[in-house]
Amino acid sequence: MSYSFTGASIPVQAKTISIEYFPNQAPIVVPTLSQVLTDALRDRFTTQTPLNLIPREGDLQIEGAITGYSTQPVAIQGNEQAALNRLTITVRVKFTNKFDEKANFEQNFSRFEDYPFTANLNTVQDGLIQQIVDALVDDIFNKAVVNW
Repeated sequence: MSYSFTGASIPVQAKTISIEYFPNQAPIVVPTLSQVLTDALRDRFTTQTPLNLIPREGDLQIEGAITGYSTQPVAIQGNEQAALNRLTITVRVKFTNKFDEKANFEQNFSRFEDYPFTANLNTVQDGLIQQIVDALVDDIFNKAVVNW
């Protein structure tokens, strides 16, 4: 038996969630990325589910790591110059549901945002990271507790 709260389907007996800090294991490490992603995940689950966040051993558990952070040119123009660059972030996520083993998963999630080739990554990076993290959090939340 489960109940729904803002689209989430959570076992009725589940009261807690633990979301561990996501270490950055990508070849390129942006110092703030781990905290931004971890905080965004915690915020989503505490504001959109009735679950209480605890440090570890929650009824639902999320853990993982940032495994990829890369930028590459896309949309090559006729003069063989990139019109856009693409920032891609990949995270590995392990989800454990103590009450429903079939809901458990371990998988990679990857999202990207494109930015103009004329832009310096350092000047647009924070905004791009926020957009990508928002999309990643949507994907992880939906996979974990929204049963489409």
